[in-house]
Amino acid sequence: MAENRKPGVHVAWVNVTYSSVLLAVAAVVLAVAALFHFVFPEATSAGMKAANHFALDLLEKVASSGGDPAEHALTAGAQQAHFTNLDGTVRVKKANSSTWVKADYSLPLDKGDVVQTASEGLAKVVFSDGTNYTIKQDSLIVIEENSANDHQQTNVAVNVSTGTVDLSTGTYTQGSKSQVIVAGATASLAPESSAQVHNDPASDLHEILLKKGTGEIQRNGETVQLADWEKVSFQSDSPRMARLKEVGPPTPISPANMAPIFAQSGQERTVEFSWTKMANAVGYRLRISKNPYFSSLVVDQRVDKAETKVASLSEGAYYWEIQSYDQDGKESVESEKNRFTILPRGKNPQSVMTLDLDPFIQHGHVLEVRGKTEPDARVMVNGREVPMINTDGTFRYFTPSLANGESVITVTAQNVNGGVNTQQKKILIQ
Repeated sequence: MAENRKPGVHVAWVNVTYSSVLLAVAAVVLAVAALFHFVFPEATSAGMKAANHFALDLLEKVASSGGDPAEHALTAGAQQAHFTNLDGTVRVKKANSSTWVKADYSLPLDKGDVVQTASEGLAKVVFSDGTNYTIKQDSLIVIEENSANDHQQTNVAVNVSTGTVDLSTGTYTQGSKSQVIVAGATASLAPESSAQVHNDPASDLHEILLKKGTGEIQRNGETVQLADWEKVSFQSDSPRMARLKEVGPPTPISPANMAPIFAQSGQERTVEFSWTKMANAVGYRLRISKNPYFSSLVVDQRVDKAETKVASLSEGAYYWEIQSYDQDGKESVESEKNRFTILPRGKNPQSVMTLDLDPFIQHGHVLEVRGKTEPDARVMVNGREVPMINTDGTFRYFTPSLANGESVITVTAQNVNGGVNTQQKKILIQ
C-alpha cells in the first residue's frame, strides 16, 4: 500500500451529464430503428407515417388554439417590430450602433432603429399592435416608440424622415396609439385605418393622405380631422396646414390579385384588364411593372374606358395599378397593386385535374398549405412554385410571412397534359 493511501473504503465516480446520457440513448434508439427498418421495412414505414401524422395533428391543434387572447397577451414594456417583406436594397442602423447592416427577416426592430430603402428597395414592417408600414424606395424612417403597458395598450410612433410610406393600423385595444410623424406634424390614426405619408425635405413638401378610416393631425397647436381621401399639405414655414380632398382611385378587378394566367409555352399572351368606373373621370392610366415598386414599367398607357387589353406579355410575374384623371388632367392616387403570373399551358387544358386542399395551418404569420394532386403535377401557391410533389401526389408548402389582415391564397395545379385546377381561399391573419 502506498504511503499516501490510508486503509478504508474508497469511492470513485465519473461525472455524467444529461447531454451525454441523451446522446447515448439517441444512439441506441437510432441503431434499433435502423435494424428494425432493415428487417421490417413496411412496418417501419407505416409507423413513421403514423408518427408524422400525429406530430402534424398536434402542431395543428397548437396553432389553431391561437384564438385565445390570453395566449397572445403582450408583455408590458418595449416591443419589437419585424420585416415581413424585403425587396432590393434595404438596410438598418440599430439604435445602439453607428453602422448600417443589411435588413433581414430575422433582424428584429426596436425603438430608435432606423430603416432605409435605396432607389431599388422596398420593405414592409409589422408592429406588435398589427400596424404595418410599407416603406417605398428612397425612404428613411425612425422607430420613435413601440411599447405596451400592463393593460395591453400599445403605443407605436414612426418618424418618416424622407420618402414615402403606406401604412395600415391594426385592430388594437382602446387607449392604444398609432402615430406617424412628418416634419413636426403628428398624425394619430384610428384602428383599421390606412394612410400614405410623403416627406420631401429637398423641396420642403410634406403630405399626409388618409385613405380609409379616421385620423387627427396636430402641428403647431393646430388640429385637423381627416376622413377618407382627405389630405393635409404644408411647408416648414407654413403657419397652417392646407386641407385638400383627393380623388379616390378605381378598384382593380381583373386580373385578380395573385391570379395565374396561362399561355401556350413559349408564346406571349394578351391579357384583359378591368377596374371600377369612377364618377367625373374622363380617363384612366394603367401601369404594369415586373417589380412591386414600379421603378421600371412594361406598360404606361391612358385609356378612356374602364377596361383594356394588353398584348405581348411573356411568362413571368407582373404587378399592375390604375389611376383615374379628370378633365383638368388631375390624377387620383394610385390604386392597390395586383399581382398576376403568366404560366405556360400544356397541350390539353381541358383534361381533368385533381387538386384537394387540406385546411390551412397557421403558424403565427406563416401558413402551411397541404394538399394532394397528381404525382407529375406542378403546383403554385400565390405564384411561387411548390418545390416538391411526393410520389403519392401530396405536397406541403410554407408561405412567406403574411401581414395582419385578410390575405388571398391562390393554389394552382397543372399536369403534363395541360389540365389546370385553381382554388382560392381567404385567410385572416391577426
